[in-house]
Amino acid sequence: MLSYLIRRLLLMALTLFGVSIAIFLLLRIVPGNIADILFDSAGLIDPAEKAKIVADLGLDLPLYQQYWQWIGGLLQGDLGYSYVSEKPVLEEIAPRIPITAKIAALALIFSVIAGVPLGVISAVRQNTPLDYLLRVTSLSGLSMPSFWLGLLILMAFVHYLGTIPIYDREPATFMAGFTMLAVPAAAVGFRSSALIMRLTRSSMLEVLRQDFVRTARSKGLSEGAVTYNHALRNALLPVITTIGIEVAFLFGGLIVTETVFNIPGVARFLVEAIRWRDYPMVQNLVMFTATIVVVVNLIVDLIYMVIDPRIRYSE
Repeated sequence: MLSYLIRRLLLMALTLFGVSIAIFLLLRIVPGNIADILFDSAGLIDPAEKAKIVADLGLDLPLYQQYWQWIGGLLQGDLGYSYVSEKPVLEEIAPRIPITAKIAALALIFSVIAGVPLGVISAVRQNTPLDYLLRVTSLSGLSMPSFWLGLLILMAFVHYLGTIPIYDREPATFMAGFTMLAVPAAAVGFRSSALIMRLTRSSMLEVLRQDFVRTARSKGLSEGAVTYNHALRNALLPVITTIGIEVAFLFGGLIVTETVFNIPGVARFLVEAIRWRDYPMVQNLVMFTATIVVVVNLIVDLIYMVIDPRIRYSE
């Protein structure tokens, strides 16, 4: 187990190193930098002033020096300064992370609570009207873009309640914050719940046909015990993998949802940073997301051992 954790941690470090190089180079391959954008928007043409801005930001240095300055500071906890606001990157990102994390957590909770039980019901009631209804609903969730669903929700709130559930102020209480974030979380989590439901259904159908399930029934166990204690536990492995992937998707896929609901989160802020070629901001936000992805993948692998005792990572 210890050797496996060491290998995984080394692989995580190597993966993050590769991501850092990729995002660093991709940002600089894209034509233009913040100096070009500032001068084009202001209509200025003084090349000396532009060169001074480039030099002040260190954009005239060789690429390897720019990369070493960024990655060296990152390893020491110094994320640098934003090109746009001239504030520390950590100071800009820190207030936005909890907002996006709350939406992603609520969306994930909604997805699991709705997707797993409905998938089990759909498998147990295979080829019944209820199964057909749940399958059509899941297909709708997979086919419906979250931003379009968000717009429909906004229109429904305006028409029936006379209000708009957008993030227009800092919530004063916990319930106010929960209510304000629950609507966009449900909008973005509807797709994830549909995916989890369909995967749970297909996995359950496969497990319910196994010999050990028939043996459990022949021993006189109740249908609930067979379904939840035996079949569901063995069917959860691919579902857990999908949930881990969805965690990464929710952090990176909230861009449009945060824009529609006017939420000042990380995803929306990342788009603005890319538009302004704010290199330190984009690089650190991408590394933050990549870190979440690799950590979640490790956690999923460790959960496998808890769910299925047959899985063991040898020394």
